[in-house]
Amino acid sequence: MVSVILYLAAFLLSFLVVYILIPPFSKLAFKLDFVDKPRKDVERKLHREPIPLTASYAIFIGFFAAYLAVSREITWETGALFAGGILLLAIGTLDDWYKTKGKDFPALPKLIVQLSAAVLVYVSGNVFTGFYNPFSGDYIVLPVILQFVLTILWIFGVTTVINFSDGLDGLAGGLSAISAATLFIVALTMGQSNSAIMAIILVGVTLAYLKYNKPPAKVFMGDAGATFLGFLLAVIALDGAFKQATVLSLFIPILALGVPIFDNLFVVVKRFMQGKPMYQADASQAHYRLLRAGLNHKQALMVLMLLSTCLGLSSIILMLVQV
Repeated sequence: MVSVILYLAAFLLSFLVVYILIPPFSKLAFKLDFVDKPRKDVERKLHREPIPLTASYAIFIGFFAAYLAVSREITWETGALFAGGILLLAIGTLDDWYKTKGKDFPALPKLIVQLSAAVLVYVSGNVFTGFYNPFSGDYIVLPVILQFVLTILWIFGVTTVINFSDGLDGLAGGLSAISAATLFIVALTMGQSNSAIMAIILVGVTLAYLKYNKPPAKVFMGDAGATFLGFLLAVIALDGAFKQATVLSLFIPILALGVPIFDNLFVVVKRFMQGKPMYQADASQAHYRLLRAGLNHKQALMVLMLLSTCLGLSSIILMLVQV
């Protein structure tokens, strides 16, 4: 059983590493011109000054520095998490670099890399295998092909929705922090120490990032960071909340990630009905709709944070009913 001190150490180490690394990475961003420049012709560009896009590297280093220091072991699952994170960081950096030049990076390479990262996790053994029958109590093992499809779809889907939510100062980081905190409580209650450690570390890195990303933001994590956070959240849920789940408790991780999931499902359906590509960026997410409704940035952020907290609490209540 992991002690409270170890969880606290994991949180503090991850927070401090990210908090210390972001400023030097930001200075490097200005030297390399790796900054998100304001554009009046794009509705999604809400900032008015160039913002560094290098927080993703601090987040990546902070997460793995804390995880390896606390867990002190390297498994196939750890290797897959690291390799998948590197892939997402690399393709996200390319995407972000194109954006600094006012260009759009092709969607297909991003799709291939994100799916590849998900496949790495599946191959490592972190898989959604099935669920308990609520009537008989028997564990229903799904066919291997269904295990593969559902695992890949979950990881890819969460990776994508967190990335799509990164359109307002503090939003993606805030949603990720709330979701990670929820998954930490769930894992702790279920006695899943590895998932709990990853979750509390993720809380640490996101809160440190938010110190610089809260409105008005001084740094962005770009696609590289947002996809990495989504990837981590998906893997944490697979490693914890989805293990030995009943039909009802399958909704625990879905509610924990409720705001980005439900909002972006709405967006994807809307784009499909309008004949637009799923990856075509626009201003149809909830935060943009709230801004158009007359709320300012902080008000829109607080509404979505409150909603995410409510869904997170619902997730915990559902988990307690199941225990």
